[in-house]
Amino acid sequence: QVHLVESGGGLVQAGGSLRLSCAASGSIFGINAGGWYRQAPGKQRELVASITSGGSTKYADSVKGRFTISRDNAKNTVYLQMNSLKPGDTAHYYCFALILATNYWGQGTQVTVSS
Repeated sequence: QVHLVESGGGLVQAGGSLRLSCAASGSIFGINAGGWYRQAPGKQRELVASITSGGSTKYADSVKGRFTISRDNAKNTVYLQMNSLKPGDTAHYYCFALILATNYWGQGTQVTVSS
């Protein structure tokens, strides 16, 4: 059974940085496409960043220039480097990974940015 395990969330001051990790286990197949969503209380879920098997990336306008998504195929892991964090980035962050034809989700990790 495939599991996605996230780590790296926490509390940080505005202007600080965090790196989220999303590691896939339980599959002999690698991550095809992967990425991160976030959802803040009272707000809609937002796609933050995604990366394809070929390394193409997409970002929400609100994080362009501050966040960087990357992947390590050998470790079956997707990362989200978040710099210049703002209070508006406060949310629960969920990773997803497409493995073969199935989309898997992590349990989520909280990111809180204080002003």
